[in-house]
Amino acid sequence: MDTPLSTIAVVGLGTMGTGIAEVLALAGREVIGIDISEAAALGAVASLEASTARAVGRGRITEEERAAALARFRTADTLQAAADAELVIEVVPESYEIKQQVFRELDAIVAPTTILATGTNALSVTRLAAESQRPERVLGLHFFNPAPAMKLVEVVSSVLTAPPAVEAVTTLARELGKEPVAVGDRPGFVADGLLFGYLNQAAAMYEANYASREDIDTAMKLGCGLPMGPLALLDLIGIDTARTVLEAMYAESHDRLHAPAPILGQLSSAGLTGRKAGRGFYTYDAPGGQDVVPDALTPAAGA
Repeated sequence: MDTPLSTIAVVGLGTMGTGIAEVLALAGREVIGIDISEAAALGAVASLEASTARAVGRGRITEEERAAALARFRTADTLQAAADAELVIEVVPESYEIKQQVFRELDAIVAPTTILATGTNALSVTRLAAESQRPERVLGLHFFNPAPAMKLVEVVSSVLTAPPAVEAVTTLARELGKEPVAVGDRPGFVADGLLFGYLNQAAAMYEANYASREDIDTAMKLGCGLPMGPLALLDLIGIDTARTVLEAMYAESHDRLHAPAPILGQLSSAGLTGRKAGRGFYTYDAPGGQDVVPDALTPAAGA
């Protein structure tokens, strides 16, 4: 396969899809962002405008580079807009039914040479590929959040994936300034397969009143040299998102390490999903805020 992957469609303009679109546009690609929600599309445009403005302010890009990147990004509300794309990256909700429907529709729209990439971090790429008419063109392309800042990209091959497709997206990842790693198709791949088991055990430890949230996080930061404790990280990821990922991994692996701790379900059901809600394991200054504020569980000063 000899393709420059210069025109790329991103299906799903949530946080991850918008971040991927920004990375692609800044790297000189023509980007079509597709979402059935007009609000999501408008939010993606606003996010790119704000993010690139901050980059200009910090001296990372010029005003001209910002304007060019924004001009390379357009939105649409139908998959038909992906007709001329050489690569389509889907980042729709973590559901086999939804992702398989996207792939089935794309089969009838895109060229036979177009690579179809799933951004899943927990579902089987092989199972998704099997639904496509061209499974050899289907692979996983797993970015990490926030996509503009995180260097890692997992390139996931199924037993059906053609090596040239893998080579093409691996080259693309490097051109985006990312560090690609080649991984096989297993629940959670490498990074999340290890990470979410650890996060789940931290939540279970807190639920069992083994230690306070502050002490669990402090122990992992100071004892293991991690930049953030596991409960604070769950708040950042989104407790509902973490629960969904763990459920998907457990359904595939049946490994008890990935059986979601009950507290994740309880917090999710209560709407206490972390930073985005303003409250999760910790309480924040506002929904979407990052500053922790005292609450009923905060240790007393000097305690």
